[in-house]
Amino acid sequence: MPSSTARVATDAAGRYAKQLASHLGRRIQVRDRPGGGFHLTLQAGEGVLVPEPTRLVMHATAPDPETLATVQDVLGSHLERFGRRNELIVTWEDDE
Repeated sequence: MPSSTARVATDAAGRYAKQLASHLGRRIQVRDRPGGGFHLTLQAGEGVLVPEPTRLVMHATAPDPETLATVQDVLGSHLERFGRRNELIVTWEDDE
């Protein structure tokens, strides 16, 4: 399955992960991950949020490239909107 990863520099990764999971959790299934972070099950695919001390790592997977782009857009656009004041920028890289 196609997958990609975004590493977003921030010193508030835990707060942003929780805010994004809470916001999206109104419409999708969100589960806590062992060891921290969240697993999101979207209709189009899946996302994982992993807060680290200096960045928020987001993983996206989907059955095809077009659907992966949708998952990336959902996760990335919401995070950028929440982090607008801190100028968060999400850049996705394809996983090999």
